[in-house]
Amino acid sequence: MKNKTILIILVSILFFSCGDDVYTPKPKGYFRIDLPKKEYTQIDKECPFTFEIPKYADLKPDANRPDKACWFDINFTKLNASIYFSYLALEDDLNQKLEDSRTLAFKHTVKAFDIEQQTISFPEKKVYGLVYSIEGNAASAYQFHLTDSVNHFIRASLYFNNIPNQDSIQPVLDFIKEDIKHLYETFEWK
Repeated sequence: MKNKTILIILVSILFFSCGDDVYTPKPKGYFRIDLPKKEYTQIDKECPFTFEIPKYADLKPDANRPDKACWFDINFTKLNASIYFSYLALEDDLNQKLEDSRTLAFKHTVKAFDIEQQTISFPEKKVYGLVYSIEGNAASAYQFHLTDSVNHFIRASLYFNNIPNQDSIQPVLDFIKEDIKHLYETFEWK
């Protein structure tokens, strides 16, 4: 009987002494991303505009609109992202194009927790527009449009080729946002 009591006490001590350590799984990590050096080149297309894109990006025609020469994708292959770029000639329908752009950006409110808007204005070049920075796990994290308010309208949206997770794409998103800023700062109508 005495041996049983000692055994129960030892097992109880052993059992309760292990209860203080709480083991949790290691948090999920993300791959390290080596970002390329910022270098730019002027695009040369038969379109009524020109601007600079990063040397680490490629221009590819829009596969869904091969008939539209000024609809193309700017692919950041190593960064797993693309900017879908479309040009439309204005036909006295600027307000409709602006509303369409706003509607497309705000379709992401289902997954977004904030959409910040920033005005683009370069009156000396007649370049005006708006940037939509979409915060959260939305499909598109960044969109913008540019116009001269009379003849031309451009709309562009940034998409990543993976399931949206703001935490994992944030460093790359910030990197590409700088490239987009450079794009619209160097943008000119021909």
